[in-house]
Amino acid sequence: MGRRAIVCGTGFGLRVHVPALRAAGFEVAALVGRDADRTARRADRLGIPAGFDSLVAALNATAADVVTIATPPDTHAELAALAIAAGRHVICEKPLALTVPQAEAVTDAAAAAGLVALVGTEFRWDPAVEAVRAAIATGLIGRPHTATIIRSYPILAAADAPTPAWWFDRSRGGGWLRANGTHLIDQLQLWLGPIAEVSAVLGQSVPRQAGDADDGYAVLLRTAGGATAVLQESAATWGEPTEVTRIAGTEGTVSIVDGHALLATAGGTRRLTPEPPPPPPTDAADARPWTAQEIAAYTGLAQWLYRRLDNPHLTEVPTPATFADGLSVLRIVEAIEAAAVAFPGGAR
Repeated sequence: MGRRAIVCGTGFGLRVHVPALRAAGFEVAALVGRDADRTARRADRLGIPAGFDSLVAALNATAADVVTIATPPDTHAELAALAIAAGRHVICEKPLALTVPQAEAVTDAAAAAGLVALVGTEFRWDPAVEAVRAAIATGLIGRPHTATIIRSYPILAAADAPTPAWWFDRSRGGGWLRANGTHLIDQLQLWLGPIAEVSAVLGQSVPRQAGDADDGYAVLLRTAGGATAVLQESAATWGEPTEVTRIAGTEGTVSIVDGHALLATAGGTRRLTPEPPPPPPTDAADARPWTAQEIAAYTGLAQWLYRRLDNPHLTEVPTPATFADGLSVLRIVEAIEAAAVAFPGGAR
């Protein structure tokens, strides 16, 4: 009998977790959402055997090996704790929890239970992200000293851009720093090691009726190894999306351009990544920007977990972010929030 999974969350969970888990070899045994009837209909539409409005009910009704959590951040710790208490392995979306103490509790519980507990920073499986890690780890750029990561997107450029209710609610873990900055903080620590110091600006570039959480931020960071990094994002910028990723070292610079990792040294510039495979098919009704990229990366994460459950000594790379990694990222997020000053005229 193959491995089975329960998916909590009928948004990103249906759009990305379900196809990625299936592509990795898992049977999706149940879907959990807030509304029992609606969840049952959505489960039936995607051929999932059962839908529930309670994770406890789904755990009791299935012999699933894994629970994945793709619900609003203020529910993550409670759902992870339920899954861990039931002896299930977990993939939880980021941020791992609403607060550091909550994240510490579920991290300790998973470790004590001997369970595999992972955070959904799936872009570790993006070939370019992995190529940057490998280039730095093998010394191709010498000692890293400067990192520049900039993102701008039009997703929230309009003041009335439609979003889930919790997206701009700080009390529920909303805001762009927690939604997307957690990916980039995870990558920085994957590439350069622990972050030791931060200063930041955080707020709303576009004032909103929806709530008070941020739509962008700018952070200056210093790593324990002595590198400095600038991390800046805005989800409220009109125009084409912009992405800049450059890690400079004493012997070269590694960057990501148009999805490819490039290495520049005194000898010239060369590409480190092959042409990517075609994206997996998506449900046209649920298609959103980046869906194919998200599913492809998440499939890599789910495949790693599937193999890890059969091999406790699995050492292949990329390696996933564990709950301990998610706790580390949340500590950095809280440090940024504590250090930040507001944008002029913006909410904080």
